Amino acid sequence: MLTGVLAGLAAGALWGLVFVAPRMLDTGPGGYSSIDLTAGRFAVYGVLAAAVMLMGWRRRRLPTLRQAGAALAMSVLGFSGYYLLLVLAIRDAGTEVPSLIIGTIPLWVMLFGKPQGLRWGALLPGLALTLAGLALMMGSTHETGQGAATHFWRGMLFVTASLVCWTAFAILNSAWLKRHPEVNATDWANWLGVATGLGALLMWLAGGSDWPVLAVREDRGMFVLLCVAAGVGSTWLATILWNMASQRLSASLCGQLIVSETIFALLYSFMWDGHWPTLTQLAACVLFTLGILASIRAHR
Repeated sequence: MLTGVLAGLAAGALWGLVFVAPRMLDTGPGGYSSIDLTAGRFAVYGVLAAAVMLMGWRRRRLPTLRQAGAALAMSVLGFSGYYLLLVLAIRDAGTEVPSLIIGTIPLWVMLFGKPQGLRWGALLPGLALTLAGLALMMGSTHETGQGAATHFWRGMLFVTASLVCWTAFAILNSAWLKRHPEVNATDWANWLGVATGLGALLMWLAGGSDWPVLAVREDRGMFVLLCVAAGVGSTWLATILWNMASQRLSASLCGQLIVSETIFALLYSFMWDGHWPTLTQLAACVLFTLGILASIRAHR
């Protein structure tokens, strides 16, 4: 159990980096599109996963047709679809509010994967604290003038859709791994990677920037560096760690560990901006964390 908890926390720390990556590039008009960053990250994941599979093809199993189909569906929910929506949300609403909303995934996993015997009333304190924290953070975002109101609420729609995708992935991925104990965490991460890489290629061909345009940009080195860092650390390695947690912990308990993603995302965001959180933002983070802890206590 300790191994599962540590693996889940480490995965959250790596995932938190992707909340800041879109802000390190020019993703506005004339800059890199949301599809460029999404496709780049997952193309790296796909190439690395395929290389690992090829190097160990004699020792590792290849997926059956049904397993490959499951990996493809999961890759859309947990990777390409989820991250594209998240990048769009960060573009429109900044980092803080989307990261907090994504941080409520443990609550939704608990609600939809609630163990028998857990009373609904026990979940209310955690829900109330989390909603209060979100309200404070949203108010703080408008007070500091982060983005136009129209774009902010459009970002809220994007991050809500992103939340739905990853909540479904967390529940379905955990259930699938428990039904298939013969598939280890690394094999499943590689199968997901190949499926995600193929999806990223199709995504870029359909809506990404033209290659000559990308090749002449002055910040192309930073773009490549971020894609490699996100593809290797925040995707391939984080997926292996998350699969380890999913195999060792219940879906609802495993879901609680996603709070580490939110905490690290906020930490990285404040570090990138070079300032401490305001009192309102700090209060929102405290309320949010207390809400998650209350939910964990209710689960126990």
